[in-house]
Amino acid sequence: MITRRRSAAALFSVLAALTMLGAPPASADETTAAKEPPKVELVLDVSGSMRATDLGGRSRISVAQQSFNEVVDSLPEETELGIRVLGATYPGDDKTLGCKDTQQIVPVGHPDRTEAKTAIATLRPTGFTPVGLALREAAKDLGTGETTRRIVLITDGEDTCAPPDPCEVARELAAQGTHLVVDTLGLTLDDKVRRQLTCIAAATGGTYTAVQNGDELTHRIKQLVDRAQETYDQTPQQIAGADECATAPVLTPGVYADREQFEEHRFYRVPIRPGQELRASVSVALDRTLSKDYGVLLRALSPEGQELVRGTDAGSGRTDVLSTGLRWSPDGGATPTESPTDTTAAADTTTQDTVCLVVSNSFSAPASVKRDPGMPVELTVDVVASSPAPSGPDLGRGWVLLAVLALAGLLTGLITGWLARWRIAIWRAN
Repeated sequence: MITRRRSAAALFSVLAALTMLGAPPASADETTAAKEPPKVELVLDVSGSMRATDLGGRSRISVAQQSFNEVVDSLPEETELGIRVLGATYPGDDKTLGCKDTQQIVPVGHPDRTEAKTAIATLRPTGFTPVGLALREAAKDLGTGETTRRIVLITDGEDTCAPPDPCEVARELAAQGTHLVVDTLGLTLDDKVRRQLTCIAAATGGTYTAVQNGDELTHRIKQLVDRAQETYDQTPQQIAGADECATAPVLTPGVYADREQFEEHRFYRVPIRPGQELRASVSVALDRTLSKDYGVLLRALSPEGQELVRGTDAGSGRTDVLSTGLRWSPDGGATPTESPTDTTAAADTTTQDTVCLVVSNSFSAPASVKRDPGMPVELTVDVVASSPAPSGPDLGRGWVLLAVLALAGLLTGLITGWLARWRIAIWRAN
C-alpha cells in the first residue's frame, strides 16, 4: 500500500512539473490592454416617405425594421452598436421643429436585444428628413478614439432641411480627423438621392449602395457591421493615383484611400532600398452592380516598367470587397504565394530605390449603372526589414520531438514484446 502511495505521489509530481513547463508565464503583449472594440451606429430615415409600399409590396419602414431586427440578432459579440433615427416624432408642418427631429433610440454599446427590437418596432413614418443634423449627432454618439468608427445611413430621400447640407457635414467630419467613415444605403433609385448619398460616402471614404428589397438591405448592413471589425488605427489618407509611374504620388507606410474608374490603372511610387521588403495590399469595395466575372490586380513594377511581382483577386457577383496583396524585396524576391513573371528582371533591379505600385481592375457594368465616382480603393503600404527566404523544408526543433517519439515507440515495443514472451513462458510452465 505504501509503495502504491509513493508511486501515485511521484506520478502527480511529474504531472505537476509538466503542467508548469507547458504553461509559460504571460508575455508582455498578453498583459497589454485590450484594443478598443469596433463601434457602429445605424442611422435610419423614418420620414413620411418611408410609408411607400414599393419594396416587394411592403412598406419601406417595415422592410427596414425587419432588417434591423436581424442585424441586432446577429451582432458580433465584440462590436458596439447604436441606433439613431430622424423624422420619427414630429408630425406637424413647422419646418423649424421638424428639422430638429432626430433621436438616439439605442445607445452605442452592447444592446439588450429585446429592448432594441422593441424600440425599432415602435417606429412610424412621420416627418422631415434632417440628414445633415443626424450625421452630426451620430458622430457625437460614437465619440473619438483610436479606431475608425462607422455610420451606416439608410434613407429613401434627400435631405429636406439643409442647411446644414449633409455632404458638407460629411466633409466637415472628415476634416476633423475623427476616424469616421459613413456608408450610405439608398432605398430608392432616384438620381438626386443617389448623388447626395454618393457625395456623403465619398467625403469620408465610405461606400454607397442602392438596395431594392429586404434581403439586399439586411445583407448589406450585416456586411458593413462586420467590416467595422477590420478597422485601422488611423483614418485612410485621401490620395489620387496617376496614370503613369513618373508622375505618381510617393507613398510612405500607411493607409490610403482613392477612387478608380472601370478598367483603369492607378500608379503610386514607394521608396525602397536593399535590405528592405515592400508589403502592400489593396481592397476595392464593390459599391454598385457590376457585370459578372471581374477582378483586381496589384502589381509592383520597376521604374522601367518591368514587373517584379503581382497579386490578384476575382469575383463573380457574390462578393462585397475584392482584396489582394504582395511582398517584394530587392534582396530576396517574392514570397511563395507570389511569382515574379521574370526572375532575371527582378535580379537586375537590386539597386533601385523606387517601386511602382499599380492597381488595375476588370470591372464593367450595365449601361444604367453610373460610372462616377470611381470604385472606392483602400491601399495599405508598409516597408520593413527583409527576411531571408527559407532554403528548403526544415523541421527545426521538430526533429527533437520526432526523435523522442521514435525512442518512446521503440521502448514501448520492446517492453510489450518482453511481457508477452514472459506470459507465454509462464503459461507453458503451468
